[in-house]
Amino acid sequence: MSTAVEDRNSRRLAWCVAHVLRHAPDRIAFDLLGRLDRPTRKYLCRDEWLPASAVTLLLRHGSEADRRFIARNPRVVGRPLPGLPGPERYARRRTPPELLPVLRAELGRDPADGALTTGELVGLLRLHGTRRPRTALDVLRLPYELDPQELSAEHARQPLPTGSAEALLLVADLPAETARALLAVPAADEDGRSWHRPAVRAVRMGRLTHEELVACVAPARRTLLLGRLPAYPALRWTLPEQAGMQTAVTRALAPLKDDPRLWSELLRHAPGFPGPLPDLVAAVAAGSLPGPAGPVAPLAAGAPAEPGEDLVRAVRHLAPTAAEPETGGVERELALASLAVPMETVQEDIRWVRDCLDRGLLTGADVVRHKLPACWALDEDHWLGDVDHPDRHDRPGAVLAARAEADRLFTLALGEDPEAWWRVARTLPDFAGTLPHLLLRVTDGDSVSDRS
Repeated sequence: MSTAVEDRNSRRLAWCVAHVLRHAPDRIAFDLLGRLDRPTRKYLCRDEWLPASAVTLLLRHGSEADRRFIARNPRVVGRPLPGLPGPERYARRRTPPELLPVLRAELGRDPADGALTTGELVGLLRLHGTRRPRTALDVLRLPYELDPQELSAEHARQPLPTGSAEALLLVADLPAETARALLAVPAADEDGRSWHRPAVRAVRMGRLTHEELVACVAPARRTLLLGRLPAYPALRWTLPEQAGMQTAVTRALAPLKDDPRLWSELLRHAPGFPGPLPDLVAAVAAGSLPGPAGPVAPLAAGAPAEPGEDLVRAVRHLAPTAAEPETGGVERELALASLAVPMETVQEDIRWVRDCLDRGLLTGADVVRHKLPACWALDEDHWLGDVDHPDRHDRPGAVLAARAEADRLFTLALGEDPEAWWRVARTLPDFAGTLPHLLLRVTDGDSVSDRS
């Protein structure tokens, strides 16, 4: 039976591992989860704000206890998991009686005479999924026999409407390969207002991680847009999901480094490139795409010839920028120094940081680099205040900037070394210094004291 001290240590380690998982690639995250002992893993699944990709890995590779704890975790918001509204809720739906005569006329037979074949089901989904998934979900309540390979082939021949693709991801028991296939469309297809919904559903349903989404979504311009979705009322990423998507897209763009010529080529070819973003980045980095005199869209006839405003904005947001000259003078220096000197109460500290952010004296990146201890810098609730829902921080720009800076620091210092990531996670609960200081100590191989 664990002692109170062991229990406290397990809780603190779970809290810090949850922060590290936000910035770890899937391979590293899987390794970290496998190193946790049973009590720490229980607290992680049951009590912490888990990133969407970590939830997917735990559902896919974890034990039944992991899935049970995640289903009871009130902080896992927006993803239909076992025990929460999701497939079970949709399974209770019944096809509306007024829709049955329409379907009977479209099929040429009564749906009650036998299960729909894959071809019949696809035909109905093409007719009833052009707007939202509601009617497509009603169609999927009919008995049907679905061949995943035939569905993938039909989608490749003529893409299903976004509402039907979203409905299939919500309720159909699809193999991972079929789920990935539903997220690829020809580059010439127009991007309507709802094109992004299947991608968001795939992550939120726990079918794909953000990295897997980046690897399979096509054309490439859609992946870039998913990294910074235009703002209008509709199904959207939550703030942590947006940060996770930004991290995954930035990681895929890493081969371009900070070469302005390569980023310019990326933007020039992105509108018409038919494949996924990693293929486009590899081709741009290798210089294998046509030069300025060649066609803009060499493989996608009918695709947009020029990048739209949303695509330009997304690429500029993701591209590395030169350091801006610091402004604020003495006030900024005092604000940076204050991050290392917590005030008498947490509420005063939060008010001060928020005021500095509003006045432009600090950015989210400054907080990650200078606030101590490092575990507080990685937890936005410690410098923006608690929230009752993960997408309700009233300063999302500061959160995204902080996550991006933490991504950069972790990647620069730790790379793909799982042992280094584990040392950081184990050291983080008791380390009193800043995050850059911690990463420097870990990578240099020095002893890390909790008084440093």
